[in-house]
Amino acid sequence: MPPKSMPPKNMPSKNRENHVKPLVVKKPAMAPKTVAKKKDPPEDILIPDKLYFRIGEVSRLCRLPAYVLRFWETEFPQLHPVKGSTGQRNYRRRDVEIVVKIKDLLYRQGFTIPGARQHLRDEVKAQKAQTPLPFPKQPTADLARLRAGLQEILEIVTPPR
Repeated sequence: MPPKSMPPKNMPSKNRENHVKPLVVKKPAMAPKTVAKKKDPPEDILIPDKLYFRIGEVSRLCRLPAYVLRFWETEFPQLHPVKGSTGQRNYRRRDVEIVVKIKDLLYRQGFTIPGARQHLRDEVKAQKAQTPLPFPKQPTADLARLRAGLQEILEIVTPPR
């Protein structure tokens, strides 16, 4: 039985004798959410050497719930797993790599979904951009000599008509 405390003075005397101070239980303070910093090392995910992965396998590999993967399919056009005849999603290795990249952008680097979508789009554009070949603007003397030599060889090889 908890110890008795001093009852309030305005309490009738017959109730004062049995008065017990209420026990106050404080809830432990929740630790503040920690935000991942950009400098944290990326999570290493080993992707097995397979042609196709089911959604459950990708979910386990990436440590994400399956509903998150299905949602990301609607948000990121780059992520498009093939559906089999039974409707089961079959992720290719490239799809799994995209999932890992999206997870890194959203969870580790703190991108929003539209920001991550734009970042992936810009990444693809940068890969598609071709650097021009370093051809000289005007033919040099070396090219003219080379061309003349090739024409001589062509005349030697080509039978007369």
